[in-house]
Amino acid sequence: MRFDILTLFPEMFEPIKQSIIGRAEKKNLLEINLINIRDFSKNKHKKVDDTPYGGGAGMVMMPDVVYDAYHSILNGKQASVIYLSPQGKTLTQAKVKELAKKDHLILLCGHYEGIDQRVLDEIVTEEISIGDYVLTGGELPAMVLIDSVSRYVEGVLTEESTKEESFAEGMLEYPQYTRPEVFHGNRVPEVLLSGHHENIKKWRQEMSRKITKQKRPDLLNKN
Repeated sequence: MRFDILTLFPEMFEPIKQSIIGRAEKKNLLEINLINIRDFSKNKHKKVDDTPYGGGAGMVMMPDVVYDAYHSILNGKQASVIYLSPQGKTLTQAKVKELAKKDHLILLCGHYEGIDQRVLDEIVTEEISIGDYVLTGGELPAMVLIDSVSRYVEGVLTEESTKEESFAEGMLEYPQYTRPEVFHGNRVPEVLLSGHHENIKKWRQEMSRKITKQKRPDLLNKN
């Protein structure tokens, strides 16, 4: 899967290329390309923003530099363009799975007071938010989207890892345990030591429902 990221701050994405995502990129399961929007400024000072028409605080990213950066990666092909914005629909696990089926995503990271609406109207396929709060730019949301979507790209994780986790079945994940068997006087639940797979499965389902009821009862109302 290919991610093209349009950003003013490509250096911010170094952390996303570590751990599981980094290994997947080395195996050519993922391709993450960083496109610096500032490189397409025609201004000698590499200016990419200007004051908003109508007045107001802050600066607005100019449409021409954003469009030229976007156009530089198309190579005659079409791709979904996602604008990371607090005005977008909230990212959910269902949307993550939907996006993971695509071969190519272009992520547009805004900054300052946003991007000129005219270029957004022309190139953006959809807007996505990671929550009802405002950040200084779209870079962190883009990293969240890349990480969550990449987990569902074939070969990045084992299939079992994505099946049994929070939100996979509409509920939160059951608790996990490992060695030592006793920690600070607390033992691992006996059922997990029994080797009885059907009982273990039933216990995990019961715990998932219990934890979901305690922490996110709203999820149960959806099922």
